[in-house]
Amino acid sequence: MTERMDKPAQSDTAPRRPIRSYVRREGRMTQAQQRALDELYARYGVPGDGHVLDPQALFGRRAPLVVEIGFGNGESLAAMAAADPERDYLGIEVHRPGVGHLLNRIEELALTNVRVSCEDAVEVLRDRLEDGSVTRLQLFFPDPWPKKRHHKRRMVQPAWAALVSRKLAPGGILHMATDWEPYAQHMLEVMESRPEFTNCAGPGRFAPDRGHRPETKFERRGLGRGHGVWDLMYARKS
Repeated sequence: MTERMDKPAQSDTAPRRPIRSYVRREGRMTQAQQRALDELYARYGVPGDGHVLDPQALFGRRAPLVVEIGFGNGESLAAMAAADPERDYLGIEVHRPGVGHLLNRIEELALTNVRVSCEDAVEVLRDRLEDGSVTRLQLFFPDPWPKKRHHKRRMVQPAWAALVSRKLAPGGILHMATDWEPYAQHMLEVMESRPEFTNCAGPGRFAPDRGHRPETKFERRGLGRGHGVWDLMYARKS
């Protein structure tokens, strides 16, 4: 819908709409995904009440906390959580069919160490997680926003890196991956400029492998088409 030409000009002091790193594309919701949202989110989802989260209350125990931003359909997150029961996993995703898919996998695998938030990831990091509470933060294959006019929408920006540095515990790991080389270079430039982090692979280097991250269906399809994949791992300095 286009804006009316006779609409009064917005005041310079009016609050600006935040720049989002995502666009909600709901897509097709299956009956199983809708059922999971209706019946399982109350058990495994994070209440959207805006309160600061207490991981010990959320998971019923005290354990290292891993946060993943934009988990897609949640298959890799479920696989990591199943293979790593000593850590708790909080997945953040705004795509509701993907949230429904992960909720079903949590139930199928009887996972007790996964919780899900269907909210804006920046707001969750900024407002709902205590500083120093995250052991590892994962950002795998975010939207690269390839057009130059859309670069401001990319998740990885200096302000975001500064926010992540506050939320990670000393020695905590930021692990990112992308199959878009220009975005990989952008990530590297942003992170190499942050004095709070140490590149685990050495200054200016990409990680030699994907580490603990399982290969995804999306990733295999891209590799089959000749795409590259770049992983970056940074440790929060003490």
